Amino acid sequence: MRSNIVTEAGLPTRLGQWWGAVPFLTSCVVIVCGFIYLVCLLSGYDTFEEVCFWPSAVISRLQVYRIYTSIIFHGSLLHVMFNMLALVPLGCELERIMGSVRLFYVTILLASSNAIFHLFIALVAAHNPIHLFPHLMDECAIGFSGVIFSMIVIETCLSGIQSRSVFGLFNVPAKWYAWILLIVFQLLMTNISLLGHLCGILSGFAYTYGMFNYLIPGSSFFSAIESSLVLSSCVRRPRFIVGGSGSPNAGPLPSYSIPGNADSGSVWTRLSSWVPLRETTADESAQDSRFPGRGRTLGSTRNQAAHTAGPDPELHARLLDSNPQDPPLDRPVIAPGGARLSDGRLSCSRL
Repeated sequence: MRSNIVTEAGLPTRLGQWWGAVPFLTSCVVIVCGFIYLVCLLSGYDTFEEVCFWPSAVISRLQVYRIYTSIIFHGSLLHVMFNMLALVPLGCELERIMGSVRLFYVTILLASSNAIFHLFIALVAAHNPIHLFPHLMDECAIGFSGVIFSMIVIETCLSGIQSRSVFGLFNVPAKWYAWILLIVFQLLMTNISLLGHLCGILSGFAYTYGMFNYLIPGSSFFSAIESSLVLSSCVRRPRFIVGGSGSPNAGPLPSYSIPGNADSGSVWTRLSSWVPLRETTADESAQDSRFPGRGRTLGSTRNQAAHTAGPDPELHARLLDSNPQDPPLDRPVIAPGGARLSDGRLSCSRL
């Protein structure tokens, strides 16, 4: 009689299972960034002057397209690998909470706000009367890491976790995690865009504090997009997560607020109280607030069972609470920056 033999799945099987669990939008971003890098590698394109985020070109030539082209181009294999490996866990978590369409909208919003912060800080630094930093206007930045830093802040604020591990070496308070990563990357790596990462953190906090509430449509807007014929083929895919009819809390995602003393108060508490929250309809309010979307579970039946069992109900409550108090998970991010060479060309440095 033949004995039962239990063997472990091979590496290709494990990779297939891991990739099969990545939601639709997150996998699309990984594929697009990887494909673009491969095309640049094979064609020998490595200057990036036409696509990078170059503040002086955006202002003087009104090349607004650079805001979005810069985030999908990367300067080296390590650069694109680190960014995509950092994006996958963050994108998976946020896409399951928001839905694929909503996360796409939020990604565009974060990329735009990052660029606005970047331009503002570069202009102030280059033209202030105290000390001039004109090189910031000629920095040529590429990479998805600015958006990833924003996602780090958002996911941290939603997770409710108290501390984070920095590369498994030491733990830091979760609210300082993004700032610690910013410092670590600047100290350990060269050609890193400090301003690009900093603006990503600022955009993440602006989003969680509700400062973008007026820019985020209601659930009915995302539901209409998801039900349109244009996206019909995408919506039918197993990994596409429908979230447009989710909880009203998932609209701009839970706004972050800081509990403060009633007498002294907090500057951020006051600022966030000035930002009106989006009103929800009776139909939206009637929905179960514990679930932000009708997202189909990913992968096999085994994945479905795991999703059904779900995490701790208290964790769900914290994730969907309208006033989360703690920050999120994160992974390393990299966005190279460059400076003008002596012959007038821009150099986009790489890892």
